[in-house]
Amino acid sequence: MKRGSYWLGFILGFLYILDSITQASASIHEYRKEAFIPQSNAFFFHGGSEGLYASKSLDSSPAAPDDNPSKGKSSIRFENVLFVRTKESSDKLNEMQSKTGLVEAIILEVKDREKIGGAFIKSDVICCTPELSRDGSCKVGEVIIQNVDNPEGPKRIQTFFEGNNPEAKMMAQSVEINSTGMYYLYFMYCDPQLKGTTISGRTVWRNPEGYLPGKMVPLMTFYGVVSLAYLALGLVWFLRFVQFWKDIIQLHYHITAVIALGMCETALWYFEYANLNATGSRPMGITLWAVTISAVKKTLSRLLLLVVSMGYGVVKPTLGGVTSRVLLLGLIYFIASEALELVEHLGNINDFSGKAKIYLVLPVAFLDAWFILWIFSSLSKTLEKLQMRRSMAKLELYRKFTNSLAVFVLLSIAWIGYELYFNASDPLSELWQISWVIPAFWTLLAFFLLVVICVLWAPSSNPTRYAYPGEAGEDFDEEAISLASGVKVTGATDPVTGLREGLEEDKRE
Repeated sequence: MKRGSYWLGFILGFLYILDSITQASASIHEYRKEAFIPQSNAFFFHGGSEGLYASKSLDSSPAAPDDNPSKGKSSIRFENVLFVRTKESSDKLNEMQSKTGLVEAIILEVKDREKIGGAFIKSDVICCTPELSRDGSCKVGEVIIQNVDNPEGPKRIQTFFEGNNPEAKMMAQSVEINSTGMYYLYFMYCDPQLKGTTISGRTVWRNPEGYLPGKMVPLMTFYGVVSLAYLALGLVWFLRFVQFWKDIIQLHYHITAVIALGMCETALWYFEYANLNATGSRPMGITLWAVTISAVKKTLSRLLLLVVSMGYGVVKPTLGGVTSRVLLLGLIYFIASEALELVEHLGNINDFSGKAKIYLVLPVAFLDAWFILWIFSSLSKTLEKLQMRRSMAKLELYRKFTNSLAVFVLLSIAWIGYELYFNASDPLSELWQISWVIPAFWTLLAFFLLVVICVLWAPSSNPTRYAYPGEAGEDFDEEAISLASGVKVTGATDPVTGLREGLEEDKRE
């Protein structure tokens, strides 16, 4: 009964995650009757933010008109944006009145954020008041913008309600971007009588080369290059695999699977970004496949490190009694990783962020730490066992693996610290042009760690340097016996037997 309640809780939680997933937008920001938030003496709604590159100057002659007028241009396009105020608010107005309510769309580059509001006139208000309007700094009822006539400064687009009409539709238009930067869009109004107004519609953000957000543009090229690197690694591994197919051990099949998954993962992410760049919307099918394969590959990669550290196929032929524990940890990690990836790539980030996201990040971080502790604990036991057996070739192999793994773990810890510092020091994404390096690092780290494993455990004509010898008396699971009896088994039955087995193994190697 208790186990059933756990599974029911998991299913309900997973359905909640799927319910929070919408048709991913990225460069297309959808508004579905969203409410405005009060701030100072104004009400605002964050319409989106993206890194945009400046439009390119294209020479087009009348003899050869461009079929795509948006090609080479960077812009923000407003489509079917509708403002709806409450019935109580509209009923108070006369139908013969004009301009009975104002909503403004403010487009600004992040470096110009101090130009919005009354900071430059030593005031903490956002909307213009009668007192401030007397010196001509602003107009009553409008958002205060410094140097509003400057073409390079913040842009204001006004939409008025007419009479007692409860709806006001924004004119469909595009705003061209001529300066590279991180741009923010806010919809704002100052009239307290408009309280309760909602916004619907969408805005389409475009870069000169397509709809891909600026901070993702380098990632498309990056995943294309890394997929080719996985292809090259897979080709070399396949040639070695075929050349020494008679000496292949089970561990080689596991490595082959991780290489194949890495190849598929990076290729799918490349095509996902390419499709997003061309259409502006993420293809749900490709993204789901990319997310799932990414989670499977991460899980198998960690399991590969764990079983290698346990000496699978080298010190003992099977995992024995700990097999179920290893598989259970892998299953839990896959579920946690899949849930996090789904929300990050297909979820509505505005609705699922901050404290809520921690509930998905923390389990993955905890499981990663568990993997690391178990891996190094197993490595310690495997090294101790090889020392007792005097298996010098295998001992040297595992020492190289341990040192390499330690270097990668230290790099990971250092990079996590840098990532935390980067996110804390750049809350407004002003460094968006280099932010792609954060996810790219983890992909490269996983690739090079896989290369190290491929080099150390490469198929060869002398598999005894890493293969389990299959000698009588060694085919037992020491860790399982240790767990069952409470007695720690650390090596051979006695030093003489261990020395003899080590000498015999060195002769074969």
